[in-house]
Amino acid sequence: MARLRGNEFEKAFEQLESIVRRLEGEELPLDESLKLFEQGIGLSRFCHQKLEEVEKKIELILADAKGQPRVEPFDAEDEEETSRDDVAET
Repeated sequence: MARLRGNEFEKAFEQLESIVRRLEGEELPLDESLKLFEQGIGLSRFCHQKLEEVEKKIELILADAKGQPRVEPFDAEDEEETSRDDVAET
């Protein structure tokens, strides 16, 4: 697998999706399947690492005035409900 640098999460994720589609949809020889699986594992690890890095950056951004991280899980459903409540109140 070529070494991915910088912010190439999207590219790695697309490659991973392509590998998964091939493994699920084609009758491949065992050697080729194993090679694709190994590439997929490497891409999966890369994507996971990038997501962890972004999560840490978000925690830093949300730090309180004393520098203590304020960990607040993001829940899209809560955001939608809050938006609906705000609209209903106006």
